[in-house]
Amino acid sequence: MRVLGDTFERLHQFRFVNAARGGGTESQDLLFWTARAEGMPAGIDALVITSDLQGVAPSWRHGGENTLLGILVAEELFDLANAGRIPEPSQTGVILAGDLYSAPAGNKRGASGDVREVWMAFAAMNRWVTGVAGNHDRFGTPREQARLAAEKTIELLDGSVVMRDGLSIGGVSYIIGNPEKPGRQDEGEFFAALDLVLEGGPKLTILHEGPCGQEREQRGNVQIRKRIESSSPTLVVCGHVHWDKPLAQLGDSQVLNVDSRVVVLTC
Repeated sequence: MRVLGDTFERLHQFRFVNAARGGGTESQDLLFWTARAEGMPAGIDALVITSDLQGVAPSWRHGGENTLLGILVAEELFDLANAGRIPEPSQTGVILAGDLYSAPAGNKRGASGDVREVWMAFAAMNRWVTGVAGNHDRFGTPREQARLAAEKTIELLDGSVVMRDGLSIGGVSYIIGNPEKPGRQDEGEFFAALDLVLEGGPKLTILHEGPCGQEREQRGNVQIRKRIESSSPTLVVCGHVHWDKPLAQLGDSQVLNVDSRVVVLTC
């Protein structure tokens, strides 16, 4: 897969609350973008790609209660489809690149918690959902994790490659760090999983912690970058750190950073 040129166009924006630096909360706008891509699978009309939806907003659909931003994004996209502004949800796949939790009041930076509701919200409104876990994502008890894994339209990846409507998708969850801490993997195990994924030649590769790009502000992991540059062509989707310019070219591959943004890819 390949995003065509610098084709991003603003589609929508949504106001939400998240934790401010130094304490308290602040309001921000989550921006939704559209872009064209080649190599889209024949079975679908759009891919929704997003990560790092760490915020909340009150919702009339949920009795005015603060609701996780990811759930609200799924609902906003459904409304946009009903308005004819993006393709039908039944013909849309969703790619989640991690960190979809917020403290209930949106007032704690780096909060970690259960994100199963977000995954289920996207799955209920779209053709399928595939993605990876971020370092702040939790998935309940082992029994609850097994129930999520049994959902036919949901695929949480960590070192594997799957096929969705003819599109090969690989992914590695979490970030590199002390494995005794939640949401982190030993460096050797992370790279072994990434090497295994890339050997499978996926057209789309999902990571939470991604590579650095060509520009200084496109921060990331240089060792991940080296692996991507030497792999067969793939579109890498990642988050964890924010890039003002979301797209980078690494060898024959591209990197699409979706930290705190929503991108809808169409043919």
